[in-house]
Amino acid sequence: MLWFHPVLMGITNLIGFYAAYLGMERFLSQHMGLRTQFLWKRHVFVGWTAMILWLGGMLGGLAMARYVWQVSFVTGDHYETAFAMVPFILFGAATGFYMDRKKARRKLLPLMHAVCNLVLLSMALYQFSTGWQVIKDFVL
Repeated sequence: MLWFHPVLMGITNLIGFYAAYLGMERFLSQHMGLRTQFLWKRHVFVGWTAMILWLGGMLGGLAMARYVWQVSFVTGDHYETAFAMVPFILFGAATGFYMDRKKARRKLLPLMHAVCNLVLLSMALYQFSTGWQVIKDFVL
């Protein structure tokens, strides 16, 4: 049962990287002048999926720690980083939602969206390393 959370979060990170790859296509065409195909709807769907799963993973991780260990907030950097990810998830989702609903030529908002989500991905990678430490310390 304890393996569900780390496996799901690993898959979620891969989904997040796929969304970033799709977004990079847009960046290359808009800011680097390269001709690329941007799969807008796929980027939106994959990005939303990653955001929802990251939020669900945070809540699920809290619930699982409470259920299995009868305590929460004992994993140090792992739970702290999860809480630090929340504003980035909300900003990334909100800006993505806005740009999807109100299509227009923009420069600054897509860049802010991209930077926010790249920071989020780096935090997710850090979560992977701290999660591995949690597995070693508390599960194995």
